[in-house]
Amino acid sequence: MVLDLKSVMPDASPADHWRDPTFVHQFLLNVRGSVPLAIEQIDVVLRLMAAACDRVQSFLILGGGDSLLASAILEEHPQARGFLIEDSASGIESARRHLRAHVDRLTIVQADPSQAGWMDSLTTATRFDAVICGLDGEDVSEERKRLFYGEIFALLSPEGIFINLDYVASATRWTESEWDDQMIDAIFGEQLRGTPRNTRVEIARAYYATASRGADVPAPLEVQCDWLRETGFESVECFLKVRELAMFGGQRPARDI
Repeated sequence: MVLDLKSVMPDASPADHWRDPTFVHQFLLNVRGSVPLAIEQIDVVLRLMAAACDRVQSFLILGGGDSLLASAILEEHPQARGFLIEDSASGIESARRHLRAHVDRLTIVQADPSQAGWMDSLTTATRFDAVICGLDGEDVSEERKRLFYGEIFALLSPEGIFINLDYVASATRWTESEWDDQMIDAIFGEQLRGTPRNTRVEIARAYYATASRGADVPAPLEVQCDWLRETGFESVECFLKVRELAMFGGQRPARDI
């Protein structure tokens, strides 16, 4: 769900590209249809981390193959060390290739955060100043999601920030229908640049068929924010939202009650 440099510009070096207007323009041309406010996501993450932490020493990114975001954080915080969780060997290989300029400040491991026990892959006792998550919550049950929030809470330093980028349920069927139309249009637009070239009707039929296969429907934003508060997070808020795509989270208190 979060930004993925490798899928947009596979031959690009990550170093400082997120500040390059030419790169940003090309990046937006490639992702604007399916990832709304793509560059703004990076800006919001960097601003939230700076506001929460006087000095970022370590951060963790889970899911999404987000090489661009990791690069931006490492450049913004030259003293920080990054940890990336990928759920596949190919994801690890790609992250290492795109983040080779920062290899001495990165630890990349394979694990599936949607499954219990994923924290065992973190062999370090380090607590993190920031955890950024881009998992696909549509495939995670509500029970597992609530347990996951507790696992993240345990990994954070005091006043550490959790930033979650995920899809949430629409508040009404009307807004859900409008979002479906946007996603179908985005997929249709991408199809026109490749093969096979399916009609919009064919894409819509496949889209709704996939949506009706019994996958867990994500909980609404307000419900998930309540889960975070119940876990112990404070300053819980939605930081950015475009229809069903939401960036939300909170901080671990300076002192646990």
